[in-house]
Amino acid sequence: MGSKPSPCTSEGRHEWACFAAQQAGEKAVKALHLSLGQESWGQVIARLLRDLPVEVPAELVDKGRVLDNFYIATRYANGHAEGAPVEHYGPLQSGDAIRYASEILGFVRAAMAEPRGG
Repeated sequence: MGSKPSPCTSEGRHEWACFAAQQAGEKAVKALHLSLGQESWGQVIARLLRDLPVEVPAELVDKGRVLDNFYIATRYANGHAEGAPVEHYGPLQSGDAIRYASEILGFVRAAMAEPRGG
């Protein structure tokens, strides 16, 4: 999730890029929970971030909340009142999703690098 264009976005698959970003954020936060000796359940990134035993910036929780919106609606035809997911997501949404997931991954990397007492 660096500066290189995503194959999903370059091929116009913005709904898939949004879902992949949500998954990256979710899995990263769950990995942090595991590294801290905790179990975590569910797919709600905002809650997973709030449940961490480390301080999480409120802005990062808000970005997790944005990513949470991409868990179902990006994949299922009944996720919106009408139209297929491909009709509801474009470069704006996928760009934000990739950026927010990258910020969450950066936070997780930094938290995992912190020495822990034990």
